[in-house]
Amino acid sequence: MKISHAIRIAVLALAALASVAFTSAARADEGFVQLTIYKAGWIIGGSGGTGVLTFRGRRYPLSTGGIDYGLVFGGSKTVLRGRVSNIYRPSDVAGVYGAAGAGIAVGRGARAIVLTNQKGAVLELSGHQVGLMANADLSGLAITLQ
Repeated sequence: MKISHAIRIAVLALAALASVAFTSAARADEGFVQLTIYKAGWIIGGSGGTGVLTFRGRRYPLSTGGIDYGLVFGGSKTVLRGRVSNIYRPSDVAGVYGAAGAGIAVGRGARAIVLTNQKGAVLELSGHQVGLMANADLSGLAITLQ
Protein backbone atom coordinates (compact mmCIF):
# COMPACT_ATOMS: atom_id res chain seq x y z
CA MET A 1 0.00 0.00 0.00
CA LYS A 2 2.77 2.43 0.90
CA ILE A 3 4.72 1.50 -2.25
CA SER A 4 1.76 2.25 -4.55
CA HIS A 5 1.29 5.64 -2.85
CA ALA A 6 4.97 6.47 -3.39
CA ILE A 7 4.73 5.40 -7.04
CA ARG A 8 1.65 7.58 -7.50
CA ILE A 9 3.47 10.62 -6.03
CA ALA A 10 6.52 9.95 -8.23
CA VAL A 11 4.36 9.69 -11.37
CA LEU A 12 2.55 12.96 -10.50
CA ALA A 13 5.87 14.70 -9.87
CA LEU A 14 7.23 13.51 -13.24
CA ALA A 15 4.06 14.62 -15.00
CA ALA A 16 4.29 18.08 -13.42
CA LEU A 17 7.95 18.37 -14.40
CA ALA A 18 7.22 17.28 -17.97
CA SER A 19 4.40 19.83 -18.34
CA VAL A 20 6.66 22.65 -17.10
CA ALA A 21 9.38 21.62 -19.57
CA PHE A 22 6.87 21.39 -22.43
CA THR A 23 5.31 24.77 -21.59
CA SER A 24 8.67 26.56 -21.51
CA ALA A 25 9.73 24.95 -24.80
CA ALA A 26 6.47 25.98 -26.50
CA ARG A 27 6.64 29.61 -25.33
CA ALA A 28 7.18 32.23 -28.03
CA ASP A 29 10.44 34.15 -27.98
CA GLU A 30 11.71 37.40 -29.43
CA GLY A 31 14.70 38.59 -31.41
CA PHE A 32 16.27 41.69 -32.89
CA VAL A 33 15.91 42.79 -36.54
CA GLN A 34 17.86 45.30 -38.60
CA LEU A 35 16.67 46.10 -42.15
CA THR A 36 17.96 48.40 -44.89
CA ILE A 37 15.26 48.99 -47.50
CA TYR A 38 15.55 50.90 -50.78
CA LYS A 39 12.28 52.19 -52.23
CA ALA A 40 11.44 53.93 -55.52
CA GLY A 41 8.34 54.54 -57.54
CA TRP A 42 5.96 56.57 -59.58
CA ILE A 43 2.33 55.53 -58.85
CA ILE A 44 3.50 51.93 -58.51
CA GLY A 45 6.62 51.50 -56.44
CA GLY A 46 8.91 48.76 -55.41
CA SER A 47 11.28 48.13 -52.58
CA GLY A 48 14.09 45.74 -51.83
CA GLY A 49 16.81 45.32 -49.30
CA THR A 50 18.68 43.20 -46.84
CA GLY A 51 18.79 42.68 -43.12
CA VAL A 52 19.78 40.52 -40.20
CA LEU A 53 17.75 38.67 -37.57
CA THR A 54 19.51 38.03 -34.26
CA PHE A 55 17.70 35.21 -32.46
CA ARG A 56 18.90 33.13 -29.51
CA GLY A 57 22.48 34.32 -29.97
CA ARG A 58 22.71 33.55 -33.70
CA ARG A 59 22.53 35.84 -36.73
CA TYR A 60 20.38 35.00 -39.77
CA PRO A 61 20.56 36.97 -43.05
CA LEU A 62 17.30 38.35 -44.40
CA SER A 63 16.19 39.78 -47.72
CA THR A 64 13.21 42.03 -48.32
CA GLY A 65 11.08 43.01 -51.27
CA GLY A 66 7.76 44.65 -51.77
CA ILE A 67 5.28 46.51 -53.93
CA ASP A 68 3.48 49.78 -53.20
CA TYR A 69 0.37 51.00 -54.99
CA GLY A 70 -1.27 54.39 -54.66
CA LEU A 71 0.32 57.82 -54.62
CA VAL A 72 4.02 56.95 -54.68
CA PHE A 73 6.67 59.35 -55.88
CA GLY A 74 10.44 59.42 -55.40
CA GLY A 75 13.12 57.26 -53.92
CA SER A 76 14.47 56.61 -50.44
CA LYS A 77 16.69 54.49 -48.25
CA THR A 78 15.27 53.42 -44.90
CA VAL A 79 17.25 51.84 -42.08
CA LEU A 80 15.07 50.21 -39.42
CA ARG A 81 15.96 48.46 -36.18
CA GLY A 82 13.81 46.86 -33.54
CA ARG A 83 12.43 43.70 -32.10
CA VAL A 84 10.43 40.85 -33.50
CA SER A 85 8.21 39.04 -31.03
CA ASN A 86 5.96 35.99 -30.99
CA ILE A 87 8.38 33.73 -32.87
CA TYR A 88 9.36 30.17 -32.06
CA ARG A 89 12.09 29.66 -34.69
CA PRO A 90 13.99 31.95 -37.07
CA SER A 91 11.80 30.99 -40.04
CA ASP A 92 8.77 32.54 -38.29
CA VAL A 93 10.03 36.02 -39.22
CA ALA A 94 9.69 35.15 -42.91
CA GLY A 95 6.43 36.11 -44.54
CA VAL A 96 4.36 38.92 -45.95
CA TYR A 97 3.75 42.04 -43.87
CA GLY A 98 1.08 44.51 -44.99
CA ALA A 99 0.53 48.17 -44.14
CA ALA A 100 -1.43 51.18 -45.27
CA GLY A 101 0.25 54.50 -44.73
CA ALA A 102 1.06 58.00 -45.74
CA GLY A 103 4.15 60.08 -45.35
CA ILE A 104 6.69 62.39 -46.84
CA ALA A 105 10.45 62.42 -46.51
CA VAL A 106 12.65 65.17 -47.82
CA GLY A 107 16.23 64.67 -46.77
CA ARG A 108 16.34 62.74 -43.50
CA GLY A 109 13.27 61.78 -41.48
CA ALA A 110 12.29 59.43 -38.66
CA ARG A 111 10.21 56.29 -39.24
CA ALA A 112 8.40 53.93 -36.88
CA ILE A 113 6.16 51.02 -37.81
CA VAL A 114 4.51 47.93 -36.31
CA LEU A 115 3.77 45.04 -38.69
CA THR A 116 2.42 41.49 -38.32
CA ASN A 117 2.81 38.56 -40.72
CA GLN A 118 0.58 35.53 -41.33
CA LYS A 119 2.50 33.46 -38.72
CA GLY A 120 1.81 36.01 -35.98
CA ALA A 121 5.33 37.48 -35.83
CA VAL A 122 5.20 41.12 -34.76
CA LEU A 123 7.84 43.59 -35.96
CA GLU A 124 8.24 46.81 -33.95
CA LEU A 125 10.73 48.90 -35.91
CA SER A 126 12.06 52.44 -35.85
CA GLY A 127 14.80 54.22 -37.70
CA HIS A 128 15.43 56.85 -40.32
CA GLN A 129 14.64 57.44 -43.95
CA VAL A 130 16.83 59.39 -46.38
CA GLY A 131 15.70 60.64 -49.79
CA LEU A 132 12.76 62.28 -51.47
CA MET A 133 9.62 60.19 -51.06
CA ALA A 134 5.94 61.09 -50.91
CA ASN A 135 3.42 58.33 -50.42
CA ALA A 136 -0.19 57.56 -49.56
CA ASP A 137 -0.40 53.90 -50.40
CA LEU A 138 -1.01 50.29 -49.61
CA SER A 139 2.31 48.55 -49.05
CA GLY A 140 3.41 44.98 -48.80
CA LEU A 141 6.77 43.86 -47.51
CA ALA A 142 7.96 40.30 -47.92
CA ILE A 143 10.82 39.08 -45.72
CA THR A 144 12.65 35.88 -46.53
CA LEU A 145 15.25 34.03 -44.52
CA GLN A 146 18.31 33.37 -46.67
